[in-house]
Amino acid sequence: MVQRTVTIFTDDLTGSEGEDIAAHTFSLDGVSYEIDLNSDGHQQLLDALAPFLEVGRKSGSSSRRRGNSKQAGGPDPIKVREWAKAQGIEVNARGRVPREVIEKYKAAH
Repeated sequence: MVQRTVTIFTDDLTGSEGEDIAAHTFSLDGVSYEIDLNSDGHQQLLDALAPFLEVGRKSGSSSRRRGNSKQAGGPDPIKVREWAKAQGIEVNARGRVPREVIEKYKAAH
């Protein structure tokens, strides 16, 4: 017998499905939240939080979490993925962006 497992990534906000959907975490009042969003939804979240992030202070160790996809001082992985797709470079919608793709992105910018 053959079994096949299919993973479908679903945006929690819109219900849309796609390969560009990734998990994003944030905390408020000591409660951590995780939400799966496509790049547009993630940008909406960032835009909505921007005024508060600009004046807020960082606390805790969230930037040192294991699996944090953005390296300190490195480019935004979402932007790197979008750029790579536009260049015809295959890159996974989740997980770490390969170093060689990041280097190509940096060289182009």
